[in-house]
Amino acid sequence: MQTYLYLSLSPEALIASNLPPKEFGSYFATGSLRRNYSQAIFFEVDKNFVSDYLPVSKIDDLCKPHADGSPHKSVYLSVYRVLEHVPISAIGKLYVVTSDGKTLEISSAEYKPENKVHPYMYQTLAPARTRVVSILNPSQYVAEITSQEALVRFDKIAFCDMKLGELENDIYNGDMSVLPYKNQYHLRDCLIQVSSKGGKNNKVLLRTTSEFPYRMIRSGFFVGGKDGLLFYPIPSIKQLEDEHYDWWRSASIQ
Repeated sequence: MQTYLYLSLSPEALIASNLPPKEFGSYFATGSLRRNYSQAIFFEVDKNFVSDYLPVSKIDDLCKPHADGSPHKSVYLSVYRVLEHVPISAIGKLYVVTSDGKTLEISSAEYKPENKVHPYMYQTLAPARTRVVSILNPSQYVAEITSQEALVRFDKIAFCDMKLGELENDIYNGDMSVLPYKNQYHLRDCLIQVSSKGGKNNKVLLRTTSEFPYRMIRSGFFVGGKDGLLFYPIPSIKQLEDEHYDWWRSASIQ
């Protein structure tokens, strides 16, 4: 029976399992008896990467099928400073799981920055769970937040960008009524601050968050640091409706 290695972002953890990704996603979100109900986001990781910090050499010994032949569903190998110790080169496909266990598989693609300058809203997934507004595009944001010269920095960061609707092009007069976010006037104030000349590039909107609406993901997911940037584009709404209907229906109503 095959052993898989996963880097979970909610919570941040390195997990070995005998379950393939989509089965693991369903189990991880709902539990073996389907009594749990929580979002899950994780990467499949090359289990052959070498680490002096993470116990990857013990995977096959720790994650064996049970005596009756049933799969070992999850073995937590580490829950502390995991993302920073997994090399970008070892990170594979991303799996985004709704709270009722529907799993969307996303492959990485080349990230091409947009030509126009506009504000962004980022939902950090690891190592923190803050929500941040920024005038920096994703690659610029990663470079700044992981810079060795920064007073407060991360070694690596995983996040997604979120839709701002009309606020993306008009922070002063854009309609906020259709956005499903709380503290909307605080959101506008923060966007004005990062968009003002001489202001901060980034502003924390929420100090901590738990779940967030997948339907509001703008372009996709990012993970990056000094050794590179990976981009996982969210499919278009048409693609989601045509090719991933069950996932999209679940994501749209939660």
